[in-house]
Amino acid sequence: MTFDFAKAREAMVEQQVRPWEVLEPRVLDVLLRMPREAFVPAGKQTLAYADVALPLAHGESMLKPVVVGRALQALDLDGSEDVLEIRTGSGYVSACLGRLASSVVSIERHADLAAAAQAALLGQGATNVTVEHADAFAGEPGRQFDAICVNGAVDAIPERFLGWLRPGGRMFIVRGRLPAMEAVLVHAEAAGARIDSLFETDLAYLAGAAPVPAFAL
Repeated sequence: MTFDFAKAREAMVEQQVRPWEVLEPRVLDVLLRMPREAFVPAGKQTLAYADVALPLAHGESMLKPVVVGRALQALDLDGSEDVLEIRTGSGYVSACLGRLASSVVSIERHADLAAAAQAALLGQGATNVTVEHADAFAGEPGRQFDAICVNGAVDAIPERFLGWLRPGGRMFIVRGRLPAMEAVLVHAEAAGARIDSLFETDLAYLAGAAPVPAFAL
């Protein structure tokens, strides 16, 4: 029996994403059209639309579909933006961003994940998305962006990330410590960063962004 990915994709949107208050038509359309099964690890395709964070190599994982939907909706892209994505992972979020923005630069610290994601993106015709093998805490993109999507948690929002936002730009990021992690949208304003709380969640930390262990005497 052939697995019906189109039906599973529709069920993901209607039963998982939309009930989680993702109502933006352009975002829902992208999630309905983007074949998530093209980005999941081999042998896991039938789990592509499950409400789980699918594991990738190196202890990484794909974001749950509901988190992807909320992140895309929060960024409120109109198609004109240059976007920076931090932690490419499978490339699925990169592909969705590419459909909603003008161009996307995505950075991934693991060379094999970066190469696999770029191949998957090209397979979907995402020619406006470039994946770079880089560490967000060891290099600089060399320019600013209209929006940043961070697919991993941080203990505190890094100042270097804020410096990569153009004035008027916004960044989706998850900050804090379990059990109180929160997804936020950061706005780069003249008076400084303004932060809107979005929802509670939990994500694996970006390498280099985890809390410093406390030592008790």
